[in-house]
Amino acid sequence: MKLNTKQTIFIGLSFMSILCFWQFYDQVVPFLLESKFGLKTFTANAIMSIDNILAIFMLPLFGAVSDRTKTKLGKRTPYILFGTVVAVILMGFMAYFVNILNFTGFIISLVALLVCMAVYRTPAVAYMPDVTPKPLRSKANAIINLVGYIGGIFATVAMMFMLKSEKTAEGESVYNNSQSFVPIFVVIAAFMLVSVLVMVFAVNENKAVKEANLEDEEEKEEEKGGKLSCGEMKSLALILASVFLWYAAYNAVTTAFSRYCVNEWNADLGTSSGYLLVATVVAIAAFVPLGFLSNLVGRKKTVLIGVVMMAASYFGAFFIKGKTPAMYIVFAVVGIGWAAINVNSFPMVVELSSSANVGKYTGYYYTFSMAAQIATPLISGYIIDNLGFGYKALFPYATIFMVLAFVTMTFVKHGDSKPQAKDVIKDAISAD
Repeated sequence: MKLNTKQTIFIGLSFMSILCFWQFYDQVVPFLLESKFGLKTFTANAIMSIDNILAIFMLPLFGAVSDRTKTKLGKRTPYILFGTVVAVILMGFMAYFVNILNFTGFIISLVALLVCMAVYRTPAVAYMPDVTPKPLRSKANAIINLVGYIGGIFATVAMMFMLKSEKTAEGESVYNNSQSFVPIFVVIAAFMLVSVLVMVFAVNENKAVKEANLEDEEEKEEEKGGKLSCGEMKSLALILASVFLWYAAYNAVTTAFSRYCVNEWNADLGTSSGYLLVATVVAIAAFVPLGFLSNLVGRKKTVLIGVVMMAASYFGAFFIKGKTPAMYIVFAVVGIGWAAINVNSFPMVVELSSSANVGKYTGYYYTFSMAAQIATPLISGYIIDNLGFGYKALFPYATIFMVLAFVTMTFVKHGDSKPQAKDVIKDAISAD
């Protein structure tokens, strides 16, 4: 059993397109809402949360819809292709409305764009499990994540060179309000479109699915079993609960760490960027090695190792009282832990699915991760603001949620899969 690495890389191009968009969206759109259109921070944040709210019900819906789709392009490709094309067109409208400062047009285009992204995000992620044998999905997911993060890096570099920034009186870096944002919209949209077109022309989905089924007769036999057993249902619920818990911890830190630096360390707002960047870079470097590790020791053990690493890092960060090189080590460990979790948790969910409902299970995974990203700013914000702890509560909060995730994952009995050792060694030394 051998992973088709080249095909996996091409399939990852759709995920690369998506991450490129979200990196751009998270950095540029809030600035446009506040600086170009004069919205207050609360209103801008409310608009920025629309995508998470849409995701709660749209991701599982269109995951399930794509499961039942049959076309000459396949069941995932039509959503990815036409969704990307429509998204690119809508980004053109957004750029135009920014240029003429038409707020109504901008918001209508933005909401339509977010709906469009929600329509094809789940089919894009479900594509990999459709064409990858179950024991190889952790390794494949590692490659998908690695390719995807290239999109985020591209967006960051493009914004760095194409957008002029300036310092506020508080020391915060913001974009220059007088410059045109049309070019960056065009570049990001072009990158998204080209990435997806390359994927569509490089991989014939129907052929890839057929070949995967022929090579994996054992999986086909398992899929004839029908509904999940009580034990499998319990494991699925525990995995999804774990997904919620570790996303709640991670998202709390990534969204509030800049304010933590200001309030607890009296540091400028840019201090957090270097530490968070280390976590991202280390995670990218760790994706593929952790994919191989999970094939050797199993997905569950690799996830638990990652959870322990993150919990220990957050616990240790609580005792660091200012800017120090030790914080780079803390966030490097966070990056490795987060990569270990991400590479294996999604494959554990779709391990419990069949070829007929991969999209639905992919939707479950993203529903719980998005729910955490909606809930955790509210929960952590309430604790920080109203219970008298201040930002000192941030790392204990994250630690507690990671400990809870460890507990729930400990009781998971299904979703793990690993090839025989001889297959792993053979695959590791093969030319792919």
